[in-house]
Amino acid sequence: MTGSARRREPELLMDVITSLDGYASAEGWPGWWGREGPEYLRWLDHQPENSHRLLMGTTTYEVMSGMSQAARDGDAGMSEEEAETLVALDDADKVVCSSSLAEPLSWPHTELVRDDAAAAVARMKAEGQSLRTLGSLSLCRSLMAAGVVDRLRLVIFPVITGASGRERIFEGFGDVALTMLSSRLFDGRLQMVEYAPTPLPQ
Repeated sequence: MTGSARRREPELLMDVITSLDGYASAEGWPGWWGREGPEYLRWLDHQPENSHRLLMGTTTYEVMSGMSQAARDGDAGMSEEEAETLVALDDADKVVCSSSLAEPLSWPHTELVRDDAAAAVARMKAEGQSLRTLGSLSLCRSLMAAGVVDRLRLVIFPVITGASGRERIFEGFGDVALTMLSSRLFDGRLQMVEYAPTPLPQ
């Protein structure tokens, strides 16, 4: 199967980038492990899910809002592509689920949700809103367990980071059955796969 699956009904998309061995990042490696390519970057800019609201937890909010500010300030440690992506997040419609943050939030276009995350997601989908996660592995874990994730999308980067990997993505997840929806190859090296997840009784 090729291409990206499109859904008409509101959904929650769990959006993940990962090394081949399942890590979200690695110490000493650049962003995207230095393996992003022009085809993938163009797709990021034009994917249909760009209209989805971005959903995140407290830690991701604090990290990404800080990185976005650094990009606006011209941080020399970022590539031009990374800086453009981060600055573009300022205008995105965002939701942060947090019991510790307080309004007003400093990152523009961000709604604070303080009640149960799964209930909030169900409410927003019932209101016709589609969402996709940004990082936030703990939040993703709880949403998957609650059965409110409609689509799991992995972009697998061709690196193994057994010595330097940080944040094992599916650590602590329950058992989940996956039904393949689509797959696509970017730049001859990045594999995107999409699944419909079904959490299994533990």
